[in-house]
Amino acid sequence: MAVVRHETGRIKKGDTVVVLTGKNQGKQGNVIRVIHKKDRVLVERVNIIKRHQKASQTSKGGIVEKEASIHASNVALLCPKCKKGVRIGYKHHDDGSKVRVCRRCGEELDK
Repeated sequence: MAVVRHETGRIKKGDTVVVLTGKNQGKQGNVIRVIHKKDRVLVERVNIIKRHQKASQTSKGGIVEKEASIHASNVALLCPKCKKGVRIGYKHHDDGSKVRVCRRCGEELDK
């Protein structure tokens, strides 16, 4: 069975996204990291988990809170004009450059 990996290609590091489903539904944040092989993204201050960390010479032990990844299909790019999570389209300029655009209002998302 082939795995279709197309969601993470539309979302990039630094984008502002909104969570569509799950316990963090409606939360917004910036993308910290994109994991293309697993179709997942790490979003700032979203999907916080607690991990027990053993003390070492460099770090103090204890319970550490950090972000866990979310599947890319559960987030949508936030359009600055619409102020909503939107689907992404592409537009080609005359100089050959390709930019992402909002499917709802047509606003360019890459500045």
